[in-house]
Amino acid sequence: MSLFSWFAPAPDIQQGELDFQKADDAVLLDVRTAEEYAQGHLTHSVNLPLDQLSSISYGKDVPLYVYCHSGARSARACDWLRRHGYEAINIGGIMHYRGAREKGGAT
Repeated sequence: MSLFSWFAPAPDIQQGELDFQKADDAVLLDVRTAEEYAQGHLTHSVNLPLDQLSSISYGKDVPLYVYCHSGARSARACDWLRRHGYEAINIGGIMHYRGAREKGGAT
């Protein structure tokens, strides 16, 4: 990691959601806990908590748009996913999201 990567702009979850909507056969992946997910999540997202990531069932050719609360867990998730051959895009944290959220259990 270079010194300049510390100053890279944080992912923009609004733009990430738009990119997800334009992508073919992509998955919007929320890596927060089931409890956090139930309190509010992005429409069409799927909950797979970070500590359960090894149970992922998507093909490695499926683009994964990953978010969490602040962007830290999604960054860790993307790192793990990429090391295991997945196409993972960190779109940041829902705490910065300005749109409507759905409530309820995991989908």
